Amino acid sequence: MDINELRYKAMHLPLKPGVYIMKNRNDEIIYIGKAKALKNRVSQYFGSDRNHPEKVRQMVANVDHFDYIICSTEFEALVLECSLIKQHKPKYNILLKDDKGYSYIRISNDKWRRISFEMNMADDGAKYLGPYMSAWYAKNAVDEAKKIFRLPSCNKVFPRDIGKGRPCLNYYIKQCSAPCAGKISFEDYNESIESAMTFLRSGDSDSIKFMTEKMNEAAENLEFELAAKFRDRINAVKKISEKQNVVENKIKEQDAISVMTENNDACVAVIRFRDGRLFDKEDFLIKNVGEDPDIPSMRAEFIQQYYTIRDRIPPVIALDGEAEDMELLTQWLSEKRGLSVRFSIPQKGENMRIIEMSRENAAERLAQSHGHLGHELTALDELAKLLRLSKAPRWIESYDISHHAGSDNVAGMVVFKDGRPYKKSYRRFEIKGFAGQDDYGSMNEVMERRIKEYYKNPDSGLGFGQLPDLILLDGGKGQVSAVRPVLEKYGLDIPLFGMVKDNHHRTRAITDEGHEIAIQSKRRAFTLVSSIQDEVHRFAIGYHRQKHSKRSFSSSLTEIEGIGNTRAKALMTTFKSLKRIKEAEIEELLGVKGMTLPAAQAVYDHFHTEE
Repeated sequence: MDINELRYKAMHLPLKPGVYIMKNRNDEIIYIGKAKALKNRVSQYFGSDRNHPEKVRQMVANVDHFDYIICSTEFEALVLECSLIKQHKPKYNILLKDDKGYSYIRISNDKWRRISFEMNMADDGAKYLGPYMSAWYAKNAVDEAKKIFRLPSCNKVFPRDIGKGRPCLNYYIKQCSAPCAGKISFEDYNESIESAMTFLRSGDSDSIKFMTEKMNEAAENLEFELAAKFRDRINAVKKISEKQNVVENKIKEQDAISVMTENNDACVAVIRFRDGRLFDKEDFLIKNVGEDPDIPSMRAEFIQQYYTIRDRIPPVIALDGEAEDMELLTQWLSEKRGLSVRFSIPQKGENMRIIEMSRENAAERLAQSHGHLGHELTALDELAKLLRLSKAPRWIESYDISHHAGSDNVAGMVVFKDGRPYKKSYRRFEIKGFAGQDDYGSMNEVMERRIKEYYKNPDSGLGFGQLPDLILLDGGKGQVSAVRPVLEKYGLDIPLFGMVKDNHHRTRAITDEGHEIAIQSKRRAFTLVSSIQDEVHRFAIGYHRQKHSKRSFSSSLTEIEGIGNTRAKALMTTFKSLKRIKEAEIEELLGVKGMTLPAAQAVYDHFHTEE
């Protein structure tokens, strides 16, 4: 069935709630969706694809025919949609793999026992603690126990490897007792294992209580070294607890969900709290969502899938933005839970910190999948929110003017790609339109030349061959006002801002033509913008100094009889420095384009007479 037939069929659907089922030519279900009015929703797919995200365009291109099921209400359609997606797992729906299983903490049965995290329980004679529903929780518990009780985390085997090497760094930072180097006796090591097992079984408070009793008992028996050991362990447990309390939530049970996108992919991170403390962390990488995905729709689809494969639903779900059909989702989740469920979109306070933590986790996972660092992605995301951009600016261009009292006017352009300097695309400009000092006129000229270069080879990639997602000028409202007409002249809707400095030449704010935007409170965005401003200033002033130095050298050469600006420039281009010109023989000087024997002799005599 071609697109016109599909559109015709869609236009004859009823204006009733229901579920639509898209199929390919092999009659395979490739997408399932719900609609408040089937006709309106389905016909949108087969109209103009100009506003469709890439993933939707791909799906529509594979549709051969579709079916539909009429429902009494939109809520009934939502419930049916969730059930059908779980049953058929269509290619173009967000599908989350339910890889949640039980995990365990294993204590080996060797003489020198070792504690480890395991996903499965084996019949190997070892002791297993668990099962734990959260693999993240169990793994972190093992890591904490090893640090507190100074247990080895290496692969060495004891007693085989005792005395065969020096202690590693963990020993010196007091995170290992170094049995490999004979720094601890078997008895003390065994006691540490027992204490670690008590900590893992009982948790912080009971472990502290047990160790406090041991510490007091040792002190009464004048075993001060042993008492000090228990004291240090108690402090270590308290320190770990304080770290956890940083993310302690006033709401006893809550999930926090955030979405990050980059390079056609998305990552959704979920942080789960139980009893007011971090209980679990999950992240889901979703491929091929398109360059500009519909995030509210993605959130809604994720929530449907996630709570279809998770039995426990909290009373509060915090989101980092709006989700489609939130009222319907609230009703569906409340019905599944048997108690009220509500969504929140925090803007400040403790819950906002939890959402930021969730976003950092999503950014980190997404960045790892693309081979860079998560903090760069979160900085770009924070900057986008601060400047109210539609998406994170992956390609940022920044410009600065440099001169000396109006002479040697130059400009530098630097590029930050995915939050990092991208030096392949740096460019330098020599101001040609006028002489004297005019920073606004210089900025206008530079942007005009930059845009013209783009249109010579549009979308070719590096340097001028790509338009930026954001332009940052080193300067205030005047620079922005000088450049804005150039963008308007070419019909370019590129976000444009100035970077304002304080009296100490440090980044203070971002400005457009209307008002300033304070950025100091946004740590990641502030660091990124400061780095961009410092880099473009360094690049522009470096070019200015180079040009000024060459001009100074050329000026000294023009003092020689027979050497004008053209010959001075040719000499500097060939020899690069006055030192090399001074050391050159007459034959070498004659080899420079435009030089005559009298001119070469004059240059040679000038430097050698000075000697």
